[in-house]
Amino acid sequence: MLPTGQKLGVRKRYLHHTEELLGAHPEFLDHHAPSLDARLDIVKAAVPELAAAASRRAIAEWGRPAADITDLVVATSAGAHVPGADFRLARLLGLRPSVRRTMLYLSACYAGAAALRLAKDVAENNRGARVLVVCAELTLPLFEGPGGGQFNTLVNQGFFADGAGPVVERPLFEIVSAAQTIIPGTEDAIDMLLTKDGLALSSTSNKLPEFIGGVIQQCLRDSFSPLGVVDPEWNDLFWVLHPGNPGILDRVDAVLQLKPGKLAASRYVLSEFGNMFGATVLFVLDEMRKRMAMAGAEQELQWGVLMAFGPGMTTETMVLRVPRNQ
Repeated sequence: MLPTGQKLGVRKRYLHHTEELLGAHPEFLDHHAPSLDARLDIVKAAVPELAAAASRRAIAEWGRPAADITDLVVATSAGAHVPGADFRLARLLGLRPSVRRTMLYLSACYAGAAALRLAKDVAENNRGARVLVVCAELTLPLFEGPGGGQFNTLVNQGFFADGAGPVVERPLFEIVSAAQTIIPGTEDAIDMLLTKDGLALSSTSNKLPEFIGGVIQQCLRDSFSPLGVVDPEWNDLFWVLHPGNPGILDRVDAVLQLKPGKLAASRYVLSEFGNMFGATVLFVLDEMRKRMAMAGAEQELQWGVLMAFGPGMTTETMVLRVPRNQ
């Protein structure tokens, strides 16, 4: 758990790599030393183990045996292995050999929402399906030592964090619709590339709020219009927004003229856990669930939105509904 700069909106983060691990791998600190193989060796085991630890808690809360899970969707930007993290996770959890697995690699910050969208399609098109979604991220492939002289290096080390977010089928939020949109002219806004010395990530972070702010209302209208809802009142919704950075949250607040506190769950997760790539929006979803449970009978909002943004630039938009019996 490390303190980080307040300008990033991050108060603390959790990281798998330690000073001891870095001491055993001095090549991770040397910008000129090949280190990709060593990094991938570590995350090969660590990602599924982290995913399994989080998944066991979710399955226990679900209250059914892990063997009842019929489908597994796993997303990570840490590693590129075959068999992948999905294969190892299924074994760690004791899932049936017949479990249907889908692996999403290197989708970064929109991976969690993309995995949920895929799970929705699987559940709706396979009678009796029970889907476990897990997004697990380690920043070790991204880690760089000091002395590179790049501003992106400072931002990456103070902003991104490790974490795993599982979702297993329960009647908490219904995904009514799900859509993906590419923002034109933003292909180079975020770049990720596996190189000999790790995962290189660069972004025009100062422009991301402008890109997202320019399309968010149209993305929302496109998602609600098939439901017969034209120009909904944004403040009548609950919000599960991937906190890409504080500037994005501020721009969304301003463009949609949201009331104070509407993005509180997103800001809280960013502050307490950092940006965990695709896992972050699953943390926000869980935080929203907890806040609604605490509100109890006072919770009146039935409709909400889940949104995530990532390389491409790609936006994932979901319309959520709280079931009437909740």
